[in-house]
Amino acid sequence: MNAVTTGIAQRIGGWFSKPSETVVAAEQAALRSDRFRLEREADWKRLDAILKRMEAGRTRGLSDEDLLALPTLYRTAASSLSIARETSLDAALVGYLEALTQRAWFLVYGPRASLWSWFRGFLGGGWSASVRGLGVDLLIALALMVAGTVVGWLLVASNPEWYYSLVPGGFADERVPGASREVLRGTLFGNQDQDGMSVFAASLFSNNAQVSILCFALGFAFGLPTMLLLIHNTALLGAMLWLYHGQGLLLDFVGWLSIHGTTELFAILLAGAAGIHVGRSMAFPGNLPVMDAAAAAGRRAAQVMTGVVLMLVIAALLEGFARQMVDSTPSRLIVGGFMLVLWTGYFFAFRRGVR
Repeated sequence: MNAVTTGIAQRIGGWFSKPSETVVAAEQAALRSDRFRLEREADWKRLDAILKRMEAGRTRGLSDEDLLALPTLYRTAASSLSIARETSLDAALVGYLEALTQRAWFLVYGPRASLWSWFRGFLGGGWSASVRGLGVDLLIALALMVAGTVVGWLLVASNPEWYYSLVPGGFADERVPGASREVLRGTLFGNQDQDGMSVFAASLFSNNAQVSILCFALGFAFGLPTMLLLIHNTALLGAMLWLYHGQGLLLDFVGWLSIHGTTELFAILLAGAAGIHVGRSMAFPGNLPVMDAAAAAGRRAAQVMTGVVLMLVIAALLEGFARQMVDSTPSRLIVGGFMLVLWTGYFFAFRRGVR
């Protein structure tokens, strides 16, 4: 055997006699992982046992010692997870600790109230308090809506052609300038079972719902688009009021509209005020940074908008059922007036549960 052959044989023997560096590194990592687990596993198991009892709704069965230890055990598990990630311990251990810390975080820092508890608090004072918190923005939105109604009336009174610009085609079937009293009156009474009236009411509701959402969504642009939208939408109302007034049916139209209109228009008022509130907080943040002021205003406005959605649902129910049952102007005014008093009283007189 020559020298070259001998050298090759020695190298091959060395490869089989000595473990590779990869194998050695894996063994060392496993040893570190086992040692790490043994040192801390008792705390992890205790935390897991506490979490299982709480997740199963048996919190009352836990001892005071376990409840007091829960935050400490959570922080210990979070610290262990951080170390396991930094030292590249095995993936199974890291996955176990991630799941454990997520469960613990939810129970230690997560929301305590159930959906039903939140809803009771929302209706029991949270919503009305948020509405009152809009303050001057409500007055601004109300003034804009009144101004829009007046502008719409004056425009069509000066030139009836404005009516076709202000009132969408879906609203202006036979309700157009020049229509006779009989035709206009026929749109208000005695046709609850006719599809045309249902389509018109549904179109009106859809329009108001879209306006409510847009009024809030456009508030981020310093509230200016919200203001313009409020004026434009109520100009439509002013044009239709002028139309029915011309045939001596103004009160009848107001009664027809009030059944669900007082709720819908109140919802638009709140949505507009919420959008203006966000925009005004960004334009005039006071001593707060702009983003902090916008975030605080956004939280209040979002709660108001949650209630606006509820109001629109109620308005849809009133439109779908009350309109079918009530066919006289006095009765309609009573229903609409009752809803207006109900909303006003709830928002500005009902303060139970406010902290």
